[in-house]
Amino acid sequence: MATKVTNIVIAGLGGEGVLKASDIVAEVAFRAGLDVKKSEIHGMSQRGGSVSSDVRFGEKVYSPMVPAGEADYLVVLSPDQVEPNRWQLREGGTLITPDAIPAGALRQKRSLNVALLGCLSMCLPFPEAAWVEAIRGNLAEKLHAANLHALAVGRAAAKN
Repeated sequence: MATKVTNIVIAGLGGEGVLKASDIVAEVAFRAGLDVKKSEIHGMSQRGGSVSSDVRFGEKVYSPMVPAGEADYLVVLSPDQVEPNRWQLREGGTLITPDAIPAGALRQKRSLNVALLGCLSMCLPFPEAAWVEAIRGNLAEKLHAANLHALAVGRAAAKN
């Protein structure tokens, strides 16, 4: 990856896995040897309120916050959070929403965050194995099977 900084915003509601998804993305980029910065806005996360997390990576990153309107990728876990967060996406950026995942394709609804990371993973220059390792490193072993399946569902959905 060149000197360009990649900006990703993950947004949703408290309890949907926004922060865990950003941890996984950050770990994938970090394991690739990139400088990674991450920031979180928890809001009313414990009550289902809006939550967002910025992940920035590249050769050198100076700030953890994605500048307004500069997100290369906006991953939104809750449909009602698309419009409140759209302003963060740059012109020509990629919006990834829950409707990217076929209904009924997931073993557990709670793994939607990882399925959407599967979609995102197809846009980024990291091998699938890096995503698998980051998922294994960030989630309890009992959650691995459902979330690795979700990653595969998201990657397949992005190919279509």
